[in-house]
Amino acid sequence: MENRVAGDDRLHVMRNAQGYHRAIAAVAVAEGEVLAPFGARETRDVPNYLTVQTGPDAHILLAPEHLQYINHSCDPNVFFDTARMEIRALHPIAPGDEITFFYPSTEWSMDRAFACSCASRDCLGQVAGADQLDARSLARHRFNGHILDELAERIATVAA
Repeated sequence: MENRVAGDDRLHVMRNAQGYHRAIAAVAVAEGEVLAPFGARETRDVPNYLTVQTGPDAHILLAPEHLQYINHSCDPNVFFDTARMEIRALHPIAPGDEITFFYPSTEWSMDRAFACSCASRDCLGQVAGADQLDARSLARHRFNGHILDELAERIATVAA
């Protein structure tokens, strides 16, 4: 049994008996639609397990705080656009669907790698940041500008 513990009119945070949190769509969201704007409660120089990377050396604690419960999936339904500071639907989302994003889309090198349990056909198995992705995974996903800049720098270094 899950209990609603936070959220807003578009997204509910649910907690199960084991204390696991997940964000659930409270309304239908069309592809490309903004699910929620976000900002920074605090900005840090280094990542931790609760931050979202918004630039080379900028890692934010999300505002509103309940957005921190949007979990990872290797087949996500939203994208954290750190240039516009909005969460956008990658495809249609139905009420009751879990809201998920691809952590390496914002994270170059994560504070803590973890074993992924998303069960997607293309599951990474281990999630550690964009710096650990292979070419196939890089081609499959959308990334923020600061991640694309890091990838371009890596390519330039290899080519030099």
